[in-house]
Amino acid sequence: MIDRKELGRFLRSRREAMRVTDVGLVAGTRRRTPGLRREEIAGLANISTNYYERIEQGRGGNPSEQLIGSLARALRLDVDERDHLYSLAGFPAPPAYAGAGYVDPGLMYLLDALVATPAQITDDLSFVLAQNQLAQALVGPWADQRGLAGNVVWRWFTDPSSRSMNPESEWDELSRTYAADLRASIYRRGQDEASRRLLGKLLATSPEFAALWEQGDVAVLRSTRKRLRHPQVGELDVQCDVVASPGTGHRLVVWRPQPGGDAAEKIEFLRVLGASIIA
Repeated sequence: MIDRKELGRFLRSRREAMRVTDVGLVAGTRRRTPGLRREEIAGLANISTNYYERIEQGRGGNPSEQLIGSLARALRLDVDERDHLYSLAGFPAPPAYAGAGYVDPGLMYLLDALVATPAQITDDLSFVLAQNQLAQALVGPWADQRGLAGNVVWRWFTDPSSRSMNPESEWDELSRTYAADLRASIYRRGQDEASRRLLGKLLATSPEFAALWEQGDVAVLRSTRKRLRHPQVGELDVQCDVVASPGTGHRLVVWRPQPGGDAAEKIEFLRVLGASIIA
């Protein structure tokens, strides 16, 4: 059962304990009250300020489980705080590796700090959970997609356009890499409902994936060299590094320029171009 009064009190205490720099915002004018403003938390959680205010004031109805996960992400809650928030909202604590809008706060801190490097956070099933501005400029706004449209492996095997940035000579190796990594994740999760659902849809939809799955390869994705073809800056030679959180299974994916090439200059151009578009 939801405890609206305590839920509102807890949200307010976590909001007031935060600083703008905790979420990658620029500290501006002097603030009269501690912590982040309500509209800032609402923006980070992708909900209206009015709705967030009503929840914090204990009169916001029954927030969905997905919304509670988004608030936990916006407030950068650790796992214990996240589970407490779920309990106050009347939901059981999420199982290990569950997403539902929540993003590992340690990885979110790193993502906020990476302003000059493309980076995004995924779960261990390759659903994109969060991206910085440069990642969106480089590979597109994956974190805004709903359902399977936001899953890297699903789109790789079912949407030919998702391969347009990669040279065809690398497709076979990338396909094997994605299938082997997914196998490791599925069995590490104990073949839970989310992983079985994704696997079933892939097997039913992609003959290529089904053939690779039958081979039984298993390998955790850690670092891969890629040549990306971007429509605005051309080819980029990058190392795709993966930093994993053992507690949540979430992964910080960073596109690091290869030394000696011009990828760093092209990424900087994307950064400047993105900033000019926003301005």
